[in-house]
Amino acid sequence: MKSLPSKLFIVTGGAGFIGSAVVRHLINDTPHRVVVVDKLTYAGNLASLAPVSGDARYDFVRADIANGQRMRQLFDKYRPDVVMNLAAESHVDRSIDGPAAFVETNIVGTFALLQAALDHWRMLPPEAKSAFRFHQVSTDEVFGSLGAVGSFTEESPYRPNSPYSASKAAADHLVRAWYHTYGLPTVVSNCSNNYGPYHFPEKLIPLMILNCLHGEALPVYGTGENVRDWLFVEDHARALVMIAERGRVGESYNVGGGAEHSNVEIVTRICELMDVYAPDERIGSHAKLISFVPDRPGHDWRYAIDSTRTRSELRWQPAETLATGLAKTVRWYLANPDWWGAIRAGVYRGERLGVVQ
Repeated sequence: MKSLPSKLFIVTGGAGFIGSAVVRHLINDTPHRVVVVDKLTYAGNLASLAPVSGDARYDFVRADIANGQRMRQLFDKYRPDVVMNLAAESHVDRSIDGPAAFVETNIVGTFALLQAALDHWRMLPPEAKSAFRFHQVSTDEVFGSLGAVGSFTEESPYRPNSPYSASKAAADHLVRAWYHTYGLPTVVSNCSNNYGPYHFPEKLIPLMILNCLHGEALPVYGTGENVRDWLFVEDHARALVMIAERGRVGESYNVGGGAEHSNVEIVTRICELMDVYAPDERIGSHAKLISFVPDRPGHDWRYAIDSTRTRSELRWQPAETLATGLAKTVRWYLANPDWWGAIRAGVYRGERLGVVQ
């Protein structure tokens, strides 16, 4: 059997939740080499890369993608075949509290990275030039909010409603423009809500798991009926590498888990799993801890992703159902207190974010 050729991937934001899953997949399951570029903000955690950091095909550079000169230096040094841009400020509540960081990283940073990639690509020999890819990893939140029916497709119009989604939409438009104007070989992917191991504890699922574990209230926004399509992060990582390697230049690809559930349903399922894996006689049913709190400003009602293109063209499908993925996630957090304990003790202690005063 002929071995696959090894490529050099630059993965920006590779110490983050989705980025680290991509890096672990690339090192563990492919022959490729990986250079992680990460600014190491609050959400970047080198401990998430510890399982692969000793591999000879792995390298790490601490750098800000908004620093254009630094990006050009890295491209000159490493000569990448593929760039996967996962560097982003990503939490909606934080974007409400402080949108400037989202504009700087998600828009200005993407621009600087595109310019460095374009300079690099223009200097490549014809074969390498044809094979090069710039993969922009985005979100379904750029499409806005759905009603009770329907799904986002790759042709859905962009209608972002939060500072976070607006900044990601702007970045996606830049990537599209660099393809159409300059010919840079790009692909874009838009994903639904990810969950799984190594997820920063301010996000819904890990926050609920850890609050259950500590017997604390489980805050659910509004009525809890807002619906999301949930995607296990390791399934997403596989899809992203497929898109980077085999996606059609200039196209976008939707990646969703096909698991639509309301927020309160997700929290209830977590409570049921915690009742099994971490029973607490003082509490009884963890569902007793559910507490409805004032809704987030501009909270989109429903997201749903149509992944037909990704599934049919690339032969991708999720390996995990919501039931199996949630169980794996709960067990991982219970087994890895050293990972999340350092975060809870320092940069994020579970406080409410994103409240407009």
